[in-house]
Amino acid sequence: MAVKAVVFDVGRVLYDWDRRYLFEKLIGDREELDRFLRDVVPLDWHDQHDAGRPIGAMIEERVSQFPAHERLLHAYRDRWLETIPGPVPGVHRLVEQLADRGVSLFAITNFGADFWAMFRPTAPIFDHFSDIVVSGIEKVTKPGDAIYRLALERFGLAPGEGFFIDDSLPNVEAARANGFVAHHFTDAETLRVALTTLELLPGQADDMEHIG
Repeated sequence: MAVKAVVFDVGRVLYDWDRRYLFEKLIGDREELDRFLRDVVPLDWHDQHDAGRPIGAMIEERVSQFPAHERLLHAYRDRWLETIPGPVPGVHRLVEQLADRGVSLFAITNFGADFWAMFRPTAPIFDHFSDIVVSGIEKVTKPGDAIYRLALERFGLAPGEGFFIDDSLPNVEAARANGFVAHHFTDAETLRVALTTLELLPGQADDMEHIG
């Protein structure tokens, strides 16, 4: 069965993301910064928001555990958009090219509902997307099977019709096990080659012929 839709991850595929981008503005000492990220806002704590827990409740609970870091914890809630410095180079151009060719575009993202509500209005690239499965809204996360099954149903895709792109190898492997053709993302050029191989984008020679 031929691939007919492209399904993107968001963080570190469409947009760069790292908690460090915010907190290096607020914590001048490198060792203190590393310790804060490791002990106060570790990724497994952040993952609770991706799984559906409200960020407000998470922050207040953390403040009770780390009262000396109240200001920084509130900054995580209020200035979270500063953890996203901008698009991953080259990928938005691929999205625009796919959209121009009429390829159906979707996304599956581990993203908290509160943070998604903050972020989505700042990201017009998603105007090209027909639907986006957001883990914090659905309360299921990658690489669990349920989110991929939900996505196939929501997107109206049969197994083998969706080409899924993610920077996390476990997410890619889970997608393959649940009906997607999948690509482990490293950079825009490698992705472009993969999309060309699937005939979702023209090759460079085709582009030159069209320009000529």
